[in-house]
Amino acid sequence: MPPTIFVRRAPLFRGNLVEIERPDRIEVESLTKLYGDVAAVTDLSFSVGAGEILGLVGLNGAGKTTTLRSVAGIIPPSGGTIHVAGHDLAEEPVEAKSRLAFIPDEPQLFDYLNVQEHLRFIGRIYGVENPEAPIAELLRDWELVDHAKKLPDQLSRGMRQKLAIACGLLHDPSVLLFDEPLTGLDPGSIRRIKSTIRSRAAAGGAVILSSHLLHLVEELCDRVLVIQKGRLLFAGTMSEIKDYRPDLEGEGLEDVFLALTEGDP
Repeated sequence: MPPTIFVRRAPLFRGNLVEIERPDRIEVESLTKLYGDVAAVTDLSFSVGAGEILGLVGLNGAGKTTTLRSVAGIIPPSGGTIHVAGHDLAEEPVEAKSRLAFIPDEPQLFDYLNVQEHLRFIGRIYGVENPEAPIAELLRDWELVDHAKKLPDQLSRGMRQKLAIACGLLHDPSVLLFDEPLTGLDPGSIRRIKSTIRSRAAAGGAVILSSHLLHLVEELCDRVLVIQKGRLLFAGTMSEIKDYRPDLEGEGLEDVFLALTEGDP
């Protein structure tokens, strides 16, 4: 039985505190990913609880995207286990993937489907009941109504990113993985994606946010996972980082991150 927790539902429920049972969490044990003889990720373990936002940070080449793609089931790990919303990703891939959304830093779209067709296609894949209402809402929310009949090559970089976000949210996932989600977005859409991340976590979802924008990570995340050369360097809250490194007391995440990764080429 999944643990019983208390969460705040999304604004639709007026913020009432309700008791619900949620298995919506991410459990990663000893994740290892090899590309030939090169280890992109080595023996990495962490978890993200229901209602939690985890910041995944590291220098270029640290293994962040490999970690996210492994959790999303896009690439198979060389070792270790991954559980998504109570499902073993290796043994129950359909069940696990049906509960998650992966928003990549570069939108992966179909050349010959327009914006509306993308959303309808995603709705069919995930078995969304009565998809037209949520599709219409997503088109409005992400300012895609006037672009509904356009193909991807007719969209700006920011509009393609908005479409990728809308597609990821359509099936109401409880586990969300964001890899540099602000790329190409205008200020209004940046505010909207931050609100979306917060509200999904407040509704009991488990969220991983990977970004080089450390002020964004510091603003949104409950805990931070710092990886270096594919290995865990530190995991914890800002206060726990400062307990670990008292010399960093009073510093922001950017200064903390640079101090922790000092000397890494």
